[in-house]
Amino acid sequence: MALCLRTTLNPLPSHLSPAKTLTQNPLFSPISSFEAKPNARKYPQISLSVKSSQGQHDMRTASLDAMINSGRKEEVFASIKASLHNCLSETNLQSTVPGLKSKTRGKVRDIYDSGEYLVLVTTDRQSAFDRILASIPFKGQVLNETSLWWFNRTQDIVPNAVVSVPDKNVTIAKKCSVFPVEFVVRGFVTGTTETSLWTVYKNGVRNYCGNVLPNGLVKNQKLPANILTPTTKAEDHDIPVTPDEIIERGLMTQAEFDEAREKALRLFECGQVIALEHGLILVDTKYEFGKSSDGSIVLIDEVHTPDSSRYWIANSYVDHFHNGLEPQNVDKEFLRLWFRENCNPYEDKVLPDAPEELVCELAWRYIFLYETITKSRFEMPLTEELIHDRISRNVSSALASLQ
Repeated sequence: MALCLRTTLNPLPSHLSPAKTLTQNPLFSPISSFEAKPNARKYPQISLSVKSSQGQHDMRTASLDAMINSGRKEEVFASIKASLHNCLSETNLQSTVPGLKSKTRGKVRDIYDSGEYLVLVTTDRQSAFDRILASIPFKGQVLNETSLWWFNRTQDIVPNAVVSVPDKNVTIAKKCSVFPVEFVVRGFVTGTTETSLWTVYKNGVRNYCGNVLPNGLVKNQKLPANILTPTTKAEDHDIPVTPDEIIERGLMTQAEFDEAREKALRLFECGQVIALEHGLILVDTKYEFGKSSDGSIVLIDEVHTPDSSRYWIANSYVDHFHNGLEPQNVDKEFLRLWFRENCNPYEDKVLPDAPEELVCELAWRYIFLYETITKSRFEMPLTEELIHDRISRNVSSALASLQ
């Protein structure tokens, strides 16, 4: 099991070595229309390197090229298309599983209270702009399995709340007191939402969530150092907040915040190291923490998934950045951009349906990320499988065994 103990990213060199300028990866050429137009602006030089406890590593791209050229994408796309109308968009386990007391419907997860534990069902719902945009085949399974992979590899940094994994879409977790704060960690200035770092930066903000930002940054540029930009957890819209405000409002004690902040930054650095060793850049992410019954701080919800994180393809990032192009991404950013271009996703009461080709592309990217990071083949369920019956049966059995 790969662990992330005392790993560090090298500081940026003052210039870019020609040997490190890598060619464009053809992975996402079908949706090149989402890229920004080139411009003549001169950007700061940038380079990426990674150091781990095993020594210096080059960015590994063989696995990416192998997946692209092996026919795996065509195989996955066929399964995705066959499952477009078989998504897990809603669950009602309280009606079929004995002992479940209530249901809370989140943006992506349906959460059930079983008394001593919480049953978290990760659905295929796709959210952005504080609302549901579409349902993506296999997305819930991908998120659940990606999180579990990362939970297992970050236990040396912070314990997590996972108790059991009875189903591809389900995690059973121990109850804890959840801090009403999301710990958003960023390594680059980018994004399109109202609270994204690039949006607030281009609007003139230079002190964001307690971080003083230098002038002259451009979109998608690497920050001098990773920063924490916490938000309060609101029902409809997360609100950026400073560390001082978190303490003043009584959301966390100073000791709790300091520990969670240190854990979040270590988790992010760990994720950056592993991602870059697999040919990917972990750009930003969010973490949620809670306090268990023994008073210890634990990691909850999800970790380093393409829903909670932004990932870019490493071997084309530098070239795209210097040519004014959007990075090749392995997350939901391109779907966000489509909605921004075709409607007002914050204000329109009814949103247009996401094109099927974009839904399929996003499903593929999520699976691609899982297989690239974990080096494991994603096992897609049979399209005729009765998902709801399977989940109900597996959760019932797991809860009975935990009693």
